[in-house]
Amino acid sequence: MASRKKGGRSLALEAFAEGPWGLKYLPIASIWQRHWQEVIPFFAYPQEVRKVIYTTNAIESLHVQVLKVIKNRGHFPNDQAAIKLIYLALRNITKDWKMPPITWRTAKIQFAILFGERFTASL
Repeated sequence: MASRKKGGRSLALEAFAEGPWGLKYLPIASIWQRHWQEVIPFFAYPQEVRKVIYTTNAIESLHVQVLKVIKNRGHFPNDQAAIKLIYLALRNITKDWKMPPITWRTAKIQFAILFGERFTASL
């Protein structure tokens, strides 16, 4: 599929919008077209970085586990109590983490190249 730009948008995006998938899922094509300037920076990253960004299973799992802890507790007397419970839940949840994603090693190299000191200083 062509990826040349036409009026700031990709020809591939135009082809998608006019094709069977775009016609079947009109909201998706129109949302991407309206927000194209926010979408295209994602494609500037190397494949390894993009995979880490769009792989949300770990984030969704963490979110579900934290929500479960909060729901079981019910209400909180103040914000500090809620923050403390979330902190303790996160501490317990992270004990079960065994290995980083397979692509993390190559993604770390790409992050170091792209962001240099900003990335390596945080390690």
